[in-house]
This record gives sequence, structure tokens and C-alpha cells, in this order.
Amino acid sequence: MAQHDILINWSPQESRVALIEQGAVQEVLLERALERGLVGNIYVGRVQRVLPGMQSAFIDIGLERTAFLHVADLLPQINARHAPARAGEPEAPSMPPIERQVFEGQSILVQVLKDPIGTKGARLTAQISIAGRLLVFLPQDGHVGVSQKIPPAQREALRQRLLALVGDGGGGFILRTNAEDASDEELAEDIAYLRKTWARIRERAVQVAPPALLHEDLTLVQRVLRDLAGPQTRSIQVDSREQFAALQAFAQEYTPQVADRLVLYRGERPIFDQYHVDEEIERALGRRVDLKSGGYLVFDQTEALTTIDVNTGGFVGARNFDDTVFRTNLEAAQAIARQLRLRNLGGIVIIDFIDMVRDDHRDAVLAELRKQLARDRVKTMIGGFSQLGLVEMTRKRTRESLAQMLTETCPACDGRGRVRTTRTVCYDILREILREARAFNPREFRIIAAPQVVERFLDEESQHLAGLSDFIGKPISLQSESTMTQEQYDIVLM
Repeated sequence: MAQHDILINWSPQESRVALIEQGAVQEVLLERALERGLVGNIYVGRVQRVLPGMQSAFIDIGLERTAFLHVADLLPQINARHAPARAGEPEAPSMPPIERQVFEGQSILVQVLKDPIGTKGARLTAQISIAGRLLVFLPQDGHVGVSQKIPPAQREALRQRLLALVGDGGGGFILRTNAEDASDEELAEDIAYLRKTWARIRERAVQVAPPALLHEDLTLVQRVLRDLAGPQTRSIQVDSREQFAALQAFAQEYTPQVADRLVLYRGERPIFDQYHVDEEIERALGRRVDLKSGGYLVFDQTEALTTIDVNTGGFVGARNFDDTVFRTNLEAAQAIARQLRLRNLGGIVIIDFIDMVRDDHRDAVLAELRKQLARDRVKTMIGGFSQLGLVEMTRKRTRESLAQMLTETCPACDGRGRVRTTRTVCYDILREILREARAFNPREFRIIAAPQVVERFLDEESQHLAGLSDFIGKPISLQSESTMTQEQYDIVLM
């Protein structure tokens, strides 16, 4: 994996993190003090509704919307997961239905799996896990395991070491990927820290009434040191002296292997300006991404999926059309993988590459896309070309996309991305006046509208306005209002 630098732009209201790799921004992470993510938080909640038909329950954990708990995320699933039936033995009994496990009004200990997104509430689990620097603690589970990303040859030896350190203190542990080279002392410290954290959570759980927050996950900048920084990290630059000191203390205790890479940024220009991060964020919020060759990508994000259209644009540099298409698609594959990380797009992604005649060109483009996606920390799955020439892939949703975090639905067009033309608005107004004239008998009708609509009435539509005035036998006056959007208007009966 290529080496990278991590930039941390911190303020009391917002933390921003950028990962710079090969001179380009690859990822942007944001956390606002008033909008902190909930994943990893542990609550004592109250069951609001049980839905047998969906085998789910809605849990009140003190948020605006009730959270969602599926039967598969209740505790009995743990036993079935680690005790599969052997050959010749009867299969393990299926899980009891949710209505036999929880009831309305019940207090329940839960953890957030997914943040609320759009109109959906948070996704919960009753199977608690607490992440440490090297280990994940499973307090209700006796399982001891090792990350699947560690090579199989080393896995069993690491598991035996961990079993010896865990002892009979209770709970299960999973060894994280970054613990592959950890010493027994470091692992023992993490075990003690996690058990102490769980003891505090249990103690608080019996002291408070539901719904209540019992345990909050680490802040974004702390998680960067724990999860993002690694052997490939050249530097972690922080632009706040206060946060630099806090991170130094945190790193000395939990991530000493990266503590020496923390650097206090002292440049005169803001750290994100120095590395053009804000410009990249601005581009990542747009639909169109220009490629160096002259081609371009168009991104359209909906609630269910994201579509990406590849176009040759002005690229005509290759010897023939097939080569032009192939080179554009190759460059697009690299740009798409980077944009997925930068925009944090999750769910189903449909890519419409420019049609390629040759199979070897298709294979090369797919291979390049897979190669670039392999650098993504988020799990991705990619299929081949469909009969229609589309590539389907999925990228795990971990949090809201960059656009969802930084933007909102346009109040002028209500999310359509387009507004009615001034001529259309003029005709809507004329029809509205005709309806009002049949129901009321005012002295005069006054149209209050955006300047561009009024301008249209005074120019091309003046004849139609005068004709309607003659037809209803009432004068119609115009008033320009600069604060109105193009689709807004008022008809005042004088």
C-alpha cells in the first residue's frame, strides 16, 4: 500500500481529516460537535413497539427517531454462531421469534450499528462490542478469534497467545489486524482497559433510567490515530496546538507506534489550503468530474443507488476510436475508485463505461478498477460487465456520504435539480388569476414575483397579460420581489 499523510484541521465546532496519497486527496472525514456520529455508542433503551411480521422492534434510545433492532441482532444468535451442528448431529435450534424475546416497555442494552440516514432511524444490535487499540471486546460472548485479514499461517498461533492472556476473566476478544506484531504486554494492557470500560458501562446501566447514553465512541481525531494511522503513514499534521497536545497524550497511551509521526502544523496558510483540500471537496460535491484526457464522469446519487456515466468529452488524442474509448475508460476506472472514497458513496453503484468492442479492453478496465478499489478501506464487491454493458458493484455504507453531510435539498427546486422556466411560471400565474377572478371580485390583481418573471411579463408576455386583464375586466399590476425564487409568486387581491 502506498504511503500517505494525514491532515487534521480542528476547531471547537468541527474536525476535518484528509488523507493525502500520491499527492492527491483520497478521503475526507468530517465530524461536527453538534452532529457526532452514533456508531459504537452504547445505550440503555426502552422497547417502543414489537413488529412480529418484520421480526423487528423499535427502540427508544433518546434520539429524534426510534431506532431499529432486528431479531438476528439479539443475544441468542451468539450461541448459534459459534456452535454449528456437526455431521450426523441435529441442527442447532432456530432462534425464538422476537415477540418471545422482547416486549413493549422493556429496558434493553443496545449498541448503534448504523447512524440514522435520511428518514431511517439508527440500526441497533444487542450484541455489544467495544473496540480497543488492538482488540475488540465481546463482553457477552466467550469467543476468542483473530481478524480474517491476518494470514492463516499466523492466525492460530496468535489465537493461542490471546487465549492465554484472556484467562478466565470473562468475555470474548477478537484480535484486530493492527495487532499482528503486538507484544503480550500491549495486548494485556488493552484487555485490562476494555474490561474496565465494560465494568463502567454496566455500573452506569443500573444507575440511570432508560433511555440513556452509557458509552460514547472515540472522537474522529482519536479514531484516526487508532484506525487510519499505520506503517504507511508518513506524518499526521495537526493545525491546533490544543488538539496536538491532546492527541500526543492519547497516542502515548493507546497508539505509541504512531506518536512520533504527530506534527504540529505551523504554516501561515490554513492546512487545507496548503494542500488544496477545500478545492477537492468543492469538486466532490458536483455532478461532473473532468478527466485529464478531456473526458469526464457524471455522478447521480439517489437514496437507493449511485450511477456513474463515463464520457469521452474532448479526448481525441488516440490513433483510432477504439483506443480513445479504452484510454478514457482506463482513466475513468482510476478516477471512479478515488471519487467513491472521497465522496464516501455507499450501496449499489452502476457504472456506464463507454462501450468497448474488444474483450481484452473490457478485461483491462475491470482489472484496473479492481486494483484501485483494493486500496479502499471500506469493503467493496464488483461484478463483470452486464449484457447491457454496465458494471455493477457495491460499497458498504459506513456513514452518510460527503454530499449528505455538507448539503441539503434545494428549497427552490425541492431536490429536482431543475426549476420551472420563467415562461412556465408566467402561465401558472395567468391561470391562477383566471381562477381567482371567477371566485372573487377585487378592484385590482397585483402579481408579486421574482424580477426575471416580472421582466418576462413586461416583455414577451405583455400581450397575454393585457389580454387577460381585458377578459376579466380588472387591472393587473406587477411588483418585483428580489427575495423570491423563480418559482415563487403571490397574487394579491386589492
